[in-house]
Amino acid sequence: MSPSSTTFAQLGLSAPLLRALSEKNYLHPSPIQAEAIPHLLAGRDVMGSAQTGTGKTAAFALPILQRLSENPLPRTPRSPRALILTPTRELAVQIGDNFTAYGKHLQLRHAVIYGGVGQMPQVRAAHVADIAIATPGRLLDLASQGHIRFDRVEILVLDEADRMLDMGFAPDIKRIIGKLPAQRQSLLFSATMPPSILDLAARVVQKPVRVAMTPETPTVDRIAQSVVHVEHGQKYPCLRQLLGENPKKLVLVFMRTKHGANKLARNLERDGFHAEAIHGNKSQSARQRALESFRSGHTPILVATDVAARGIDVKNISLVVNYDLPEEPEAYVHRIGRTARAGTEGRAISFCESDDRRDLQAIQRMIRKTIPVLKITAAPLEKSAAPRPATPHAPAHVPAHSPAHAAPRAAAHPPAHSHPRATAHSPAHAPAPYREHRPHHESRPRHEPRPRHESTARYESAARHEHAPRTEHAPRSDYAPRPAGTHAPTPHGQRARPAQRSYFQRQRRGTYRSGWQP
Repeated sequence: MSPSSTTFAQLGLSAPLLRALSEKNYLHPSPIQAEAIPHLLAGRDVMGSAQTGTGKTAAFALPILQRLSENPLPRTPRSPRALILTPTRELAVQIGDNFTAYGKHLQLRHAVIYGGVGQMPQVRAAHVADIAIATPGRLLDLASQGHIRFDRVEILVLDEADRMLDMGFAPDIKRIIGKLPAQRQSLLFSATMPPSILDLAARVVQKPVRVAMTPETPTVDRIAQSVVHVEHGQKYPCLRQLLGENPKKLVLVFMRTKHGANKLARNLERDGFHAEAIHGNKSQSARQRALESFRSGHTPILVATDVAARGIDVKNISLVVNYDLPEEPEAYVHRIGRTARAGTEGRAISFCESDDRRDLQAIQRMIRKTIPVLKITAAPLEKSAAPRPATPHAPAHVPAHSPAHAAPRAAAHPPAHSHPRATAHSPAHAPAPYREHRPHHESRPRHEPRPRHESTARYESAARHEHAPRTEHAPRSDYAPRPAGTHAPTPHGQRARPAQRSYFQRQRRGTYRSGWQP
């Protein structure tokens, strides 16, 4: 019996599940679903490997829902019966949405647990959940706080196990497995099966059934793959050319770094393209908003890092652009697998510089296929002309002491080395003569002493000659207090001058020690 002629009813699924599938217009299972669902309903451990976008989530979600519903048990707080581990937040949310759609006619509850958001809503959901869908880090945090236990777990699922190992979750996974009951059903699903997966499988599954779909060609055949050899600095003009040829279509662009994703999104917005960036440094709410805006078509261009390669499930992506080639060949499969989903066709174009030739060769060896070369003639970026220096326009009326008349006055009167002191014959309000701006060390000739205030010189002289009488303690005529009622009123906003300061007061104010100069 071929998978195309097989129906979900022939796989042994219950009536509530068949009703939910028919409401979503799912009539025939995919190859991975047709092969894996009977083994999972029988309670066997399964290692599944299939191309990205072939329905691996439904392959384990439907059997889990049926087995838990056929064997109902009293719900124990904080003790789920099924545990699903995923590497990214987006993938956890995606799996949770699938469980909501498939189990809408069942009395089972699930909780989605991931980091980057507040934990209290997740704690309340985990208190009454039969199924926990979680990322390893946040799950261990809640377990250490006593909000979730693993003593009643009957089914364990590792989804995208190779990606979890690449992201460094191996120690967390081993800690979680050590807390699980020995008698359980274990499932391991991934798009690729590198040797590191076999080491993890020895700890997780026991006598598993291998379900591998088209292992010789791990990429989707419906994807038209091509590579563009570009010179250094020509990636962005080529990307603009591609985006101009695909207007109003969903385009997913992959970058290596988070900073590069932000920069590329800003440049595209500057050039009139609607683009947003999604990566691990953004909050979960911002990532969800960007993903929903991309799914609805409001933002047709999404710039992402590899953190989104496993968590984007959008059916209408027409083009995937590898702006930077991935360092790991397996990541290439997951990147291009974001297009050609649900039976549609798609394109995948990769930019390759001279430094990326080894990465391209590793990708071609893994997929056992030579990627055809595509030539793109992109127009060079227009360089904006440098702004001309603004020509100063003198106002119609400028005062005589304004800087606009500084040049002729400087030519007529050579600059002095210091400002002349005001004398008795010169009014105090007279403007100081023009003085050319010169650095502090050039304001007076070398070896010329700094002019000192007369009072400062008197205090320094008194300090050098200790036997000199200290006349500052003697009453002075100019500071003698006036009779009562004869003081002039102090202007508003000014402080009244003290009648007399002692030697220690002047020393504390810095007059003597710091050598204050006017």
